[in-house]
Amino acid sequence: MSGHSKWNNIKRKKEKTDGQKAKIFTKMGREIAVAVKEGGSADPASNSKLKDAIAKAKANNVPNDNIDRIIKKAAGEGNADNYEALQYEGYGPCGIAVIVETLTDNRNRTAADIRHYFDKFGGNLGQTGCVSFMFNKKGVLVIEAEDRNEDQVMEDALEAGAADFAADEDVFEITTEPDDFSAVRDELEAKGYTFVSAEVEMVPDVYTAITDEDALIKMEKLLDALEDNDDVQNVWHNWERPEE
Repeated sequence: MSGHSKWNNIKRKKEKTDGQKAKIFTKMGREIAVAVKEGGSADPASNSKLKDAIAKAKANNVPNDNIDRIIKKAAGEGNADNYEALQYEGYGPCGIAVIVETLTDNRNRTAADIRHYFDKFGGNLGQTGCVSFMFNKKGVLVIEAEDRNEDQVMEDALEAGAADFAADEDVFEITTEPDDFSAVRDELEAKGYTFVSAEVEMVPDVYTAITDEDALIKMEKLLDALEDNDDVQNVWHNWERPEE
């Protein structure tokens, strides 16, 4: 079931992406800009963090023109945006573990917003480390199955250095060690693969279902509120989302 849960999460993310392109483009832009500054280079060939951010943006359908414009702006001396990466951890309804990754230029505003969402929708914000031990960092590449041969995709993925391969509904999910992610993605791209999703994720050890209807609605609203916040880059959780 965990695979289905993961694919449901991705589908939900993609559906929201289609409906809220401007917001997604803003978030991807912030991630690319930070990668340029932290990596010290506007050239993805010498800045692996930027290369990963660009791949993630492309998987989220950000046009190349937008990506180029963001990189140029971030590399320019006139760009004074200063973003700080902060992570929050807490529990949603029914004890669902939630990790929220943010990039913010105002930590007080972001902390207040995140706390408000947890309180409003039946959860509570916890201390750093309260749920992250339930997750493992993994590179995750998702490819649409379409007319692709499963055995061939699996062979290509494992040859490229992937740690695991799974067929799930109408996609193939390839997982890697975090350090191998970029190399595996590059090799598969060179073989003509494109990705529905391509990023290093926090993957839960176990998923938890919600049976109470009221708690289920609150969990959905909590995720919506978090993902709708401009400062929030990623939300990871161990909710086993119902089949749709």
